[in-house]
Amino acid sequence: MNSLLDWAAQGLWSLSAWQIVLFTLVMTHISMISVTIFLHRHQAHRALDLHPIAAHFFRFWLWLTTGQVTKEWASIHRKHHAKCEQPQDPHSPHVYGIKTVLLQGYELYRKETKNQETLARYGHGTPNDWLERNLYSRFSMVGVVAMLLIDLTLFGAAGLAVWAVQMIWTPVMAAGIINGAAHYWGYRNFEAPDASTNISPWGVLIAGEELHNNHHTYPTSAKLSVKRYEFDIGWMYISLLQRLGLASVKKTPPKLALGMVRAMADEQTLEALIQNRFELMAGYAKGMRRAFNDEVAALKARQADVAVIRAARSWLHRDAEKIPKAVAAQLAAARAASPVLDKMVVMREELRQMWLNRSHTREQLAADLQGWCQRAEASGIAALQEFSLRLRSVRA
Repeated sequence: MNSLLDWAAQGLWSLSAWQIVLFTLVMTHISMISVTIFLHRHQAHRALDLHPIAAHFFRFWLWLTTGQVTKEWASIHRKHHAKCEQPQDPHSPHVYGIKTVLLQGYELYRKETKNQETLARYGHGTPNDWLERNLYSRFSMVGVVAMLLIDLTLFGAAGLAVWAVQMIWTPVMAAGIINGAAHYWGYRNFEAPDASTNISPWGVLIAGEELHNNHHTYPTSAKLSVKRYEFDIGWMYISLLQRLGLASVKKTPPKLALGMVRAMADEQTLEALIQNRFELMAGYAKGMRRAFNDEVAALKARQADVAVIRAARSWLHRDAEKIPKAVAAQLAAARAASPVLDKMVVMREELRQMWLNRSHTREQLAADLQGWCQRAEASGIAALQEFSLRLRSVRA
């Protein structure tokens, strides 16, 4: 009788409290890796191919530890990208509010799984084999019940706490933090056409998904880190799977290739601009910050008021449609006070139109780009001159 009570209290594994915590963290880490590699990068975006052995391991693990249905997850995520920050976005904090997405993100996800139109439109290419139809999708909750029994068997009463952490980990981290915080707080490497941010440059806790602005900029990339100081642990595991012959990467972020400076901007320069627009515009933003600092120094030297342009510092490099109405007046005042900054804002928008314009031919756009470079280099603004020379050296 005592042995039965001991087993019920401790389970088959007599582990210390810290060992149980470590086991739980390892289990949740494997679940997050399964989400990012299989559901996100492989299924939703087709950024890599997986060997059937690896793909089925991830499917089984997610069924066992999360009850996720592949078609539902991929469909909702694809819709999120297609309708990002719009009313149709299943979980945008700019639509539902940050508090709602952080605290009720999983409920928003579950609600969207009932939308058959979403599944039909965005669920193409997801698994539809016998196991998916007859087990993983049909009995999605059987796996998590099996996981509960396994945890109770291994740890006794403590297994309930282990299981509870496993069950809430993915909803909190993915449905709450990534869908919420990663569209609200953080830093941005690129001016992506949405509100995505990088929560942290070290993507470890959420398997690399912290680098969310990078992902929205290059959604079909299997690698989420782009800067030297960024680390994507999901990419580390993908690289390991490649070495083992269990994965094949299809796409990674483009790398800016520089060569000799062309005599003038041409159609090849235009192609290079379009292909590398996010990286180039990030470089333009750095130039704007240097110009801003120079303007502040010049105003201080004249003992002039710098507050009028300082208020607009964070918005000078943003797309016009991303600037809140509350700061539009401040930005206008800053531009009026600084012809240099005004010129850089105007020319930035002209450059952006090079890939947004659908009415001009490539020959016309190349001619427009050539004229843009000529005006930039004749502007007398060092940041514009340097950028134009760099642009003319980029290779597609």
